[in-house]
Amino acid sequence: MFKGFYNLASGMITHGKNLDVISNNMANVATSGFKEDCFTGQTFDEVMWSRVGNKEKIYTDIGGISYATVPSQLYTDYTQGAFDETGMPLDFGIEGEGFFAIQTGDGIAYSRAGNFTLDDEGYLTLPGFGRVLDINREEILLVTDKVRADDYGRIYTENGGFLGQIGVYEFADNGELTKNERGLFVGGGEPQLGTARVLHGRVERSNVGMVQQMVKMMSTQRAYQSAAQLTKMYDQVMTHATTDVGRLQ
Repeated sequence: MFKGFYNLASGMITHGKNLDVISNNMANVATSGFKEDCFTGQTFDEVMWSRVGNKEKIYTDIGGISYATVPSQLYTDYTQGAFDETGMPLDFGIEGEGFFAIQTGDGIAYSRAGNFTLDDEGYLTLPGFGRVLDINREEILLVTDKVRADDYGRIYTENGGFLGQIGVYEFADNGELTKNERGLFVGGGEPQLGTARVLHGRVERSNVGMVQQMVKMMSTQRAYQSAAQLTKMYDQVMTHATTDVGRLQ
């Protein structure tokens, strides 16, 4: 009886965390370059086996099987988003693999968002985050937004004067990256310069599908509510059982 109670309680925790992830995805459906987060859960037995070095996931029964689920992994879907043609002179989008490098107050971070502006000193900047870096990881001084650019991220004045080249950086394994609390990517080892096209006057949309997220939210909410109702029933059954045992004595 208690085993069922624990299983239901763990299911509620897992579904609750999944709802948080889905809600964050939906809140960022209009955020340029945002990548959808996905949540997975494992049974308690699977977690214990993986944490003692059993990478092959070969299981041997050592007792009763636990079906209790626990929050397991949050991973990011790096699928390319569609592009919006804005025509804005400081908007850029990466077609293919790679990230823009942003110099933040906590070091270099990476982003797919390309809705850039100029800061007060004339440097190319991702608003609210930091200055955009070039292929040498140096900040890019433009001074003016009267510019044109080619498919390699090279920026020129209207008269053809070279101003700088936006760096696009690739990682050997995007799965090693971590999305920080501000939505930028960090970690992942040392990146290399990428070869992806840099589209001028366009920005990449979020790859979040609103319809799919709404379907996920409804199904997860139903699962959460069902687990909560069954947990309440278990509590009532245990209460009655305890009371009846007391009466028999």
